[in-house]
Amino acid sequence: MRRALDALKEYFGDFAHAVAKGDVWTKLSLLIMGSGFFARGQILKGALVTLLEAGFVTAMGFSGKYVSKLGTLGTVQREEKLDLTTLMKTVNDYDNSLLILLCGIIGILLVFAFILLYIGNVKAAYRLQKRKEEGKPISGEVNELINDKFHVTLLSLPSLGIILVNIIPILFMVCIAFTNYDIDHQPPTYLFTWVGFENFKALFTSSTTVTFGYVFIRILLWTLVWAVLATFTTYFGGILLAKFINDRRTKCKKLWRTLFVVTIAIPQFVTLLLVGKMFSDYGIVNSFCSKIGLTAFLQNIGLVSEGLSYIPFLSKPGWAYVMVVLINIWVGVPYQMLSATGILMNIPQDQLESAKLDGASERQIFWKITMPYMFFVTGPSLITALIANINNFNVIYLLTSDYVTSSMKFANSNAKEVDLLITWLFTLTNDYSNYKMASVIGICVFIICAALTLVSFSRMIAGNREEEFQS
Repeated sequence: MRRALDALKEYFGDFAHAVAKGDVWTKLSLLIMGSGFFARGQILKGALVTLLEAGFVTAMGFSGKYVSKLGTLGTVQREEKLDLTTLMKTVNDYDNSLLILLCGIIGILLVFAFILLYIGNVKAAYRLQKRKEEGKPISGEVNELINDKFHVTLLSLPSLGIILVNIIPILFMVCIAFTNYDIDHQPPTYLFTWVGFENFKALFTSSTTVTFGYVFIRILLWTLVWAVLATFTTYFGGILLAKFINDRRTKCKKLWRTLFVVTIAIPQFVTLLLVGKMFSDYGIVNSFCSKIGLTAFLQNIGLVSEGLSYIPFLSKPGWAYVMVVLINIWVGVPYQMLSATGILMNIPQDQLESAKLDGASERQIFWKITMPYMFFVTGPSLITALIANINNFNVIYLLTSDYVTSSMKFANSNAKEVDLLITWLFTLTNDYSNYKMASVIGICVFIICAALTLVSFSRMIAGNREEEFQS
């Protein structure tokens, strides 16, 4: 914190010094930003910053009215009236809360960016002044952009893209979480407004009619359990499968590898839709189980309710939890197998030979050498897979699209027992237009993923362990 304060103090101190000690051209840069560059012969740069200044003034003329309404998100409701003279409907000059919020956020970002540009411009003009006073040459503009500040030139467009594609949508989503934007407050017909932390309170509160708190805890627990199971079953399954295929005693290695890789060639959503239909209540798998007497046997031991004529693979919570994990193993193991194959082939052979000479068994070699090496190499990708499974929309949504909850508490919150946070969020927005609660859930997902990433990354690959695996 102290370093940050010192950096800010130095940053604004340099600006104040430039204003105080600058000559007339540097001071004129406070009004016309390109003045300092024009005076030092850098016409192109001067024209560019002046155009940016003019663009900012123009943009603020458009977005300024939206920024001024951010506090209320609009007060004028949309109304239609029939003009008796023309017999046509007329619409009043109404406010659009969605447009106010979006353009207001963009306007604030523009102000922040312009302040940084403005301060940097004055400091740059002062540096040019000092170079001229000291008799030092002033480099050409093109040469400076290509050589001295090539990193700035190279990163300008990607940085702008990140702001437009990532930063603005994230800020917009965060702001929605503090509003009452839902199906009853849909622009442009209706306005929505700020409600503070009411949505967060609702997410962690349960009552007779509002059951978000009850549902959120259960979906969160299932999401975390699913992420761990889905990640580590495919991870260890892929390693064991790679070990099996690459073992010197295994015959027809290419055939085995091809059979499993074929699942990768088929688009995942096609596989999941097909498997979902196969395991549906009246699918081919249930027909087969009924004919061989498996359904009746499961009813006798109490795993299937007496009133059912099928095995509820994907229509009852307990069965569905198990099935989605097993199906995900089939879909995910081939990817891990390919990754593990490449890593296993690069394990230092001298360590394996030394272990065998010391009398280590295959199992000891696997757990003491192979797995530590795998964890070391695949640590970052394992963390990525864990976070990806928290947000694994395809597997859950496509396999359980026909699932209907029998719990009133889940139904009141527009959720299902098999939902992940990400599929619940999708349902709230796509089917029920409950954008406010979906935004709150989205923030929670972000916090969970960020926390898991930081903790896992720091613990799993902390320290320098490369020497342990060097040959």
